[in-house]
Amino acid sequence: MRSSSSELLLDQQQELRKRKLLELAQPKKKKKSPKRTCRERIWFYTTSFLAMTALGGGSSLLFLVPFYVDPAISTLAADFVSEPVKCVTIRREDLCGIFNCTWSSCREGCTSDIYSCTHIYVMYSTAPYHMKDSTLIQDSDDVGNFSSTVSLSTTKPTATSAVTPLPGENFTDEAILLVNIRGCGYPPVIDCENFTAMYGKENTEFPCYYSRKNRTVVLIHYDREKHVQAIIHYFAVPFIVFLATSIALCVMYCDCRCGSDRSRRRRHARRCAVEDSSDGSISTRVDMLAPQADVTRPL
Repeated sequence: MRSSSSELLLDQQQELRKRKLLELAQPKKKKKSPKRTCRERIWFYTTSFLAMTALGGGSSLLFLVPFYVDPAISTLAADFVSEPVKCVTIRREDLCGIFNCTWSSCREGCTSDIYSCTHIYVMYSTAPYHMKDSTLIQDSDDVGNFSSTVSLSTTKPTATSAVTPLPGENFTDEAILLVNIRGCGYPPVIDCENFTAMYGKENTEFPCYYSRKNRTVVLIHYDREKHVQAIIHYFAVPFIVFLATSIALCVMYCDCRCGSDRSRRRRHARRCAVEDSSDGSISTRVDMLAPQADVTRPL
């Protein structure tokens, strides 16, 4: 009898093992995900749109601020004159070596080290520049684009044999000529070969703009409105978009209510819990005391 019962138990265990193996071998049925409601879909797509917009605004700030906003702010902080003055090239120096090239009048690339540079020194008059004898060139490709603020009509520099100041003109000491506030840029906006060829010749007269805060810095082109627009377009707009989308996401997923409202609701919940517990305890006491009262009641 014992042998037969043990055999039955072994057979049952083997059958159970076979069933489990068959269950494991069978592919698991994929559970059907519950269908989303219209409100959940709108919530999901709104969240995705706001998150992507916030990410794009933040990343655009990282790239636009160093390339456009910082130069524009530096140019406005230098306080250049609004009207051009007369500039004359004094000399030009072509240097080599990283220790000799701490700055350059024009270089292509603002992040690479300078191993060869060009220093252009000028002197300028504080009197307004008269453009009666100058010729205007309508095509900017003939002159070369030197910065993002170059207008389509630029004044062509004229070379003279010697500097002959007019009555009332007082030329200052030498100043450095820069293509922009950084003295660097990237093609095709900045073409240093044309810039050096046009303004690097001695006794070349051309209009320029000097800084009121640093009289030794001179630029070829300056337009205050364009720098202000660059700050608005490349900083203010992305920052407002990033801030608005971040606030919207915070309102959607975070409890941004005031602390007083939270404390009031917590107090109200505690009072309700205390009242419920007190009512239950009183009722249980009455139910427990009621049978005892019936027993002790005299007949």
